[in-house]
Amino acid sequence: MAVIDVYNIQKEKISQVELRDDVFQIPIKKHILHEVVIAQLNKRRSGNASTKTRSEVKGSGMKLYRQKGTGRARVGTAASPTRRSGGIALGPKPRKYGGKVSKKVRRRALCMALTDKFANDQLVVLEDINLEEIKTKRFVEVMNNFDVKKALIVTEMKNENLEKSSKNVPWVKVMRHEGLNVYDILTHDHLILEKSVINGIEEALIS
Repeated sequence: MAVIDVYNIQKEKISQVELRDDVFQIPIKKHILHEVVIAQLNKRRSGNASTKTRSEVKGSGMKLYRQKGTGRARVGTAASPTRRSGGIALGPKPRKYGGKVSKKVRRRALCMALTDKFANDQLVVLEDINLEEIKTKRFVEVMNNFDVKKALIVTEMKNENLEKSSKNVPWVKVMRHEGLNVYDILTHDHLILEKSVINGIEEALIS
């Protein structure tokens, strides 16, 4: 098993923790990461554009004027797509953009993303991230201790002091381990984990 150092928020080494090889040391396949990231981004698209067809336009179904004798072309209802305020022919309707990616592939891609951070020394494990008060300046000092920019911080439980202290820091994102995903890991330069979340992540990816 791989071993990584565990620090406190002053960057003092406290202990070490073992990481499972089948989670943090697996072969990285870029095409799988690409497939999962694209599916994740597509799933975020709303796809809410909608138009009314002729059957949905409100209006009388009565013939607008007589069939013959007016010198004009024959006409149907006011909802006809050829008339102003009529229905839209072949217009957009709400749809889902997200493609289907199997759970097995998603888990594998997440292991690859974690492997990438570990292999490139961009994974930091902290004993805990407990701040005494809600203070952005103090939070930035902790980040400067580790010399990280654009970091993803993963916690086990809700940490109000941490979440509110980091709220105005645009290059940091805080989330709980249940929401860990490939896109956020890859788009942040560093991944910071609380020691207590490692077992939960490994169990979720191996089960």
